[in-house]
Amino acid sequence: MKVLFLTKRKIGLFLSILVLGIAAYFVGSSLWWNKSVPTVSEPVNADTRVINLVTGEFKSETADGKELEAYRWDPGTIYVEKGEQFRLSIYGVNGKEHPFTIEGTDVKGIVKKGKETIVDLKFDEEGVYRLICNTHSSIESNGPMIAYIVVD
Repeated sequence: MKVLFLTKRKIGLFLSILVLGIAAYFVGSSLWWNKSVPTVSEPVNADTRVINLVTGEFKSETADGKELEAYRWDPGTIYVEKGEQFRLSIYGVNGKEHPFTIEGTDVKGIVKKGKETIVDLKFDEEGVYRLICNTHSSIESNGPMIAYIVVD
């Protein structure tokens, strides 16, 4: 049977490591973590969160010289809570204009290049709602340009 003997030296070493770990935590939190940037947008007011989207475009060329092009919303998926009031701020970066609908709702609009389109939303039912660009709704039309609004 092995017996563990705690000597003053072992106890001192353990306490030193513990103190250094605590000091490193507090020094690290004051130097780095306070300068972090939130990844979730700030609320416009106490009840409204802003979610920013942009229009994007990818271009490429095949080996035989054929040009490929695809449009998308970025980010392609957003998450909101059921009953949450939020605002979509969509900025047109690529493409002249993108007329859109949000599937399962009466929401329609147009995002134009260089302009911001604001849509205030609230979903009372859980589910996945698709933000669909009517111009680029399929592969044949350089799409599908679809973003997913996940409500839970």
